[in-house]
Amino acid sequence: MKRLLLVGGGHAHIEVLRRFALEPESGADLTLVSPHRHTPYSGMLPGLIAGHYRFDDAHVDLAPLAGAAGARFVQTRVDALDAAARTVACADGSTLGFDVCGIDIGSTPDTSAPGARENAVGVKPVERFLARWQQEIERARERRPERVAVVGGGAGGLEVLLAMQQAARNALAANDAAMRMPEFHLVTDSDTILPTHPAAVRRRFERVLAARGVAVHTHARAERVEPGRLHCAGGLVLDAELIVWATTAAAAPWIRASGLAVDQRGFMRVDRHLQSTSHAGIFGSGDIASLADVRLPKSGVFAVRKGPVLAHNLRAAVRGEALQPFVTKPSALSLITTGDKSAVMSWGPLALEGPLVWRWKDWIDRRFMAKYRVA
Repeated sequence: MKRLLLVGGGHAHIEVLRRFALEPESGADLTLVSPHRHTPYSGMLPGLIAGHYRFDDAHVDLAPLAGAAGARFVQTRVDALDAAARTVACADGSTLGFDVCGIDIGSTPDTSAPGARENAVGVKPVERFLARWQQEIERARERRPERVAVVGGGAGGLEVLLAMQQAARNALAANDAAMRMPEFHLVTDSDTILPTHPAAVRRRFERVLAARGVAVHTHARAERVEPGRLHCAGGLVLDAELIVWATTAAAAPWIRASGLAVDQRGFMRVDRHLQSTSHAGIFGSGDIASLADVRLPKSGVFAVRKGPVLAHNLRAAVRGEALQPFVTKPSALSLITTGDKSAVMSWGPLALEGPLVWRWKDWIDRRFMAKYRVA
């Protein structure tokens, strides 16, 4: 009996659990450890913020899913991993050993700028972000001066900003005509928003942001954050009651300290089988992993694609069988929401926009989530 440990409840690991539930592995003693019982699906997070979805719509309940897979669920945070000793140390004081391990803990926004960790709110963990955003809605209802600054001009930053603006608009319409509408600012160090997306997509979002009164600050690298104040390169200073951090992804520090091979940014380095390039039997997927031969965006799309291959390879590692390579193209269909029930789709140079795109995305997301619901 091999000890198979899953660290984190990310998109790839929920697929591992689903497949082990459908086909139990008699040779594995399976354990899932995660700090949260409910894991958010990134594709539905903007809709959750905007009010289009309920909490349960956008989260997978790990406890019943783990139970269906025959796994023990340990709700705690992993603080350290010893790759040589094949153990993990948890926040609750326990130590878990393993023979085969999968790591799928996601990433967090890079809060290395002075004061960012203390004075800004990252979009992850989702629970903390949603609680803070609800506080800001209450402030707006009390007509207190309000300004929201979102740092990060990628798709994540835009979706979160437009979703918050939609939520504020909904609250304004449903509760109190005297409510004050927050003022929104988008701050990016790039010369344009969505720098990795086609020009047709950028033009559409530039139009949306302008129509909704969002102030966009380009060439404005966030350098320092004080309580209620954001300092940027070029002399820009923004006073804001809420500063949301949606910048480039960063890895958990314990990955670098574990003894595992990592890339320059501290992400776990894996080969085409999703296995650590330095330690056999330890696999990584999702945002925390970095493929050695191809660079993929930190996107839930690729984490989902890795799920079936990861499930096969974890099972193969337990059995001592051959591993399967992960093969994918670095491009993918992109669906970016605009806060209201509309979205922009892009595939290569092609771009489409409108409510029908959102309805299509909603159908895809709901069908995906239905696979992980356990009666």
